[in-house]
Amino acid sequence: MARSFAPGEWAVLAVVSEQPTHGFAVAKTLGPSGEIGRVWSLSRPLVYHALDQLVDAGLVEKGNVEPSVRGPRRTSVRATAVGRRMVRRWLHEPVEHVRDVRSLLMLKLLFLDRAGLDAAPLLAAQRDLLLPTAAALEQREQALTGFERTLVQWRLESTRAVLRFLEAVARDSVL
Repeated sequence: MARSFAPGEWAVLAVVSEQPTHGFAVAKTLGPSGEIGRVWSLSRPLVYHALDQLVDAGLVEKGNVEPSVRGPRRTSVRATAVGRRMVRRWLHEPVEHVRDVRSLLMLKLLFLDRAGLDAAPLLAAQRDLLLPTAAALEQREQALTGFERTLVQWRLESTRAVLRFLEAVARDSVL
């Protein structure tokens, strides 16, 4: 499994892995109205913090300092070979929990689409990971009462909804 980073750090690393850029451009893309910000937004200070963390981890390296017509000079950044490999691996790993589908899985699907890569292997792996979860919840549901049953029913219905979503996306992407 890929190194554990917060979704925002993965988003920053994935953006920087696409092409050399600079922090301001990454922050704009991850802003609430940016293409990636629609799925996962990150404030400018958090983008720069993530970049610093990724540089410290050896996944991103700083390049030239470029003059700017407006604002401060901009330092270019690019992903290292290790950083690019980590992103490629991360993009194909299913998320561990149903609660992470809205954030991490959608982020991965967005980046796969931006790269023109096939999402089918990720969708299949995600389905395969969640099917046993659904089966276990179905068994647990029968043995419980009260709020415990209600909670399991919520988790089961959420898991079923994600499985239906995965099937629909996989079906639509084949057409």
